Amino acid sequence: MKTYITHSPTETAQLAAQLAQRLKAGDILAFRGGMGMGKTAFTRGLAQGLGIDEREVSSPTFALVHEYRGGRLTLFHFDMYRISGSDDLYSTGFYDYLDYGGVLAVEWSENISEDIPPEAIVITIEAVEENPEWRKITLQGDERCENIGC
Repeated sequence: MKTYITHSPTETAQLAAQLAQRLKAGDILAFRGGMGMGKTAFTRGLAQGLGIDEREVSSPTFALVHEYRGGRLTLFHFDMYRISGSDDLYSTGFYDYLDYGGVLAVEWSENISEDIPPEAIVITIEAVEENPEWRKITLQGDERCENIGC
């Protein structure tokens, strides 16, 4: 587990872009954090680091999933805010996406915690008390989460 402090959405995206360079097909990123903490900003950075136009990235709140292609790996961006059980999760096609060979970025992963594989990289984003614009980002996973320069 490694914790990073970012001072702006741009720094959050830069951290994510550096992590993205270490990702491989099939990786799952399980986001935890409240509304407005920067999960979508982090996903924009992932897209950039994968070689995808990050300007297209937006929260998939109503669509449930957005697919971003054209980079080193395809990025599947899920929002599980409105998902409340296995039946709901099944209807999103989530289980099928596990086999597509891209990277899955899952916002509100705590709503489907029983269905997140144990090898997922868990990304917790919190506001820093001293400055509410800063973010404390904790990456919990394998060695790829360590020593990311920002």
